[in-house]
Amino acid sequence: MKNELIKTEIIVKDTSIRVMRVGNVDYISLTDLAKFKDEERFDYIIQNWLRSKHTLEYVGTWELLYNQNFNSTEFDGFKNEAGTHSFVMTPKRWISSTNAIGIISKQGRYNSGTYAHPDIAFEFASWISAEFKLYLVQEFERLKQNESYQNKIEWSVRRELAKTNYRIHTDSIKENIIPTLTEKQKLYAYANEADLLNVALFGMTAKEWKDQNPNLDGNMRDYANILQLVILVNLENLNAEMIEQGIESKIRLERLNTIAKKQYNILQDNNSIEKIEKLDNNNNKLLG
Repeated sequence: MKNELIKTEIIVKDTSIRVMRVGNVDYISLTDLAKFKDEERFDYIIQNWLRSKHTLEYVGTWELLYNQNFNSTEFDGFKNEAGTHSFVMTPKRWISSTNAIGIISKQGRYNSGTYAHPDIAFEFASWISAEFKLYLVQEFERLKQNESYQNKIEWSVRRELAKTNYRIHTDSIKENIIPTLTEKQKLYAYANEADLLNVALFGMTAKEWKDQNPNLDGNMRDYANILQLVILVNLENLNAEMIEQGIESKIRLERLNTIAKKQYNILQDNNSIEKIEKLDNNNNKLLG
């Protein structure tokens, strides 16, 4: 599955700078940053920056910190060559030789060019102009707080959720994981519909969970993972339909528990769930 792209731009010193979110990571266009310095020779500007020993040490160290698949052997070779007159480094050579993820190259009518993680893009901007870097950081931080940009991210999450729900109707069922109801639970009439859903999915009522976790604030749903919350939304919709049909709570509970187990096994290894979790984690970091 391809990573979802969310594209936007910021204006820095009257220069349009493209920003692209790939998965849950923002990348800033080095191509656009270079055009601030030289509109015609922007590719040369990037190459000239990338071939310096200081730059290679910086971007290589970044990869060592954040990229477990980084080819450090190739990196060491480049470090030894950097600074010599014959040494040439391009973004594509860096990416293909070292499996780098901090710098990416994109093709397309509107988004072609070289992009970099903000940590690296800010370093490049500083090389161009210290003043320019400060304005870039200011505008990028403003973008992160921009409501329309966050709405794009949330829309992407909802789109992934829609893909996930479609999977429920097309995939086969694996083994059972959701707790199997006891005979006592099947017989118990849950007056609280929320607790009926809690038992169907988590195997216990809100009070039972609180009794087991007296030192935790909130309720079990506050500590549920993304997969459990996806299933919970689906169960809520199904339960509402069964209530309208006049189905008694005992039968609804058994059906919801069975459905929860089926959906769990269909979705537990789903890529869309992983993407939602990454987006959710990134949003939490931004809010934090």
